[in-house]
Amino acid sequence: MMKKNINQNMISLIEYYKMIKLDTVISDLPINRVNKENTTDFILKKKEKLIILKKKIEQINNCNLKDVATKMVFSDGNSNSKIMLIGEGPGFQEDQTGVPFIGPAGKLLDKMLKAINLTRKNVYITNVVNYRPPNNRKPVKEEIDRYYPFLKLHIEIINPKILVLLGSTALQAIFGSEKKITKERGVWFKKKIGKCEPEIIVTFHPAFLIRQPEQKRYSWEDLKLIREKLNFLKFI
Repeated sequence: MMKKNINQNMISLIEYYKMIKLDTVISDLPINRVNKENTTDFILKKKEKLIILKKKIEQINNCNLKDVATKMVFSDGNSNSKIMLIGEGPGFQEDQTGVPFIGPAGKLLDKMLKAINLTRKNVYITNVVNYRPPNNRKPVKEEIDRYYPFLKLHIEIINPKILVLLGSTALQAIFGSEKKITKERGVWFKKKIGKCEPEIIVTFHPAFLIRQPEQKRYSWEDLKLIREKLNFLKFI
């Protein structure tokens, strides 16, 4: 039970971790108090919601990825952006630093963004799983399913207008394993994810493009579609 007459300015986020469930904390609706006359409705700001979500992921139990990883990799970029990018999972360099997409694939991603006049300051970046799979292997379905509730909440908090899925793992996480990237890339979808309903497009993961550079021409077509959508929506 919440204490009566709670003074918002005297409560820290740590106390909220203990007293309120995650789904209640990140809700956009005011929290109902026992004594409505002497309390103030409290809605957490986006950055505070992200702090709580990160804490919840750090507390996950029975995770084989977490057991062998060095650091949790949460996100990078601008949390107020209307463009959210979802990759697969951290690699070696990301695991060492805790920042997504800073290795060779990250350098290519930066070039891809620059090609359509974007930088990390214009977008928000995360991954399907937040801990590095051993030997940089792809996350298996069990791991994708384990982290999906956190990913869904992450998307809800950012509330993007455009969601870019980088690679087949991100595609599988959002749409299921029956979808194939070779058929779905370069096509706009609309899907309700929690309380938000972004425009979604799938393109190849930068790491795949490093291994298969001949596929870059298809990725460039996808990037042009993203730029066209940005121009149409007129928020960047």
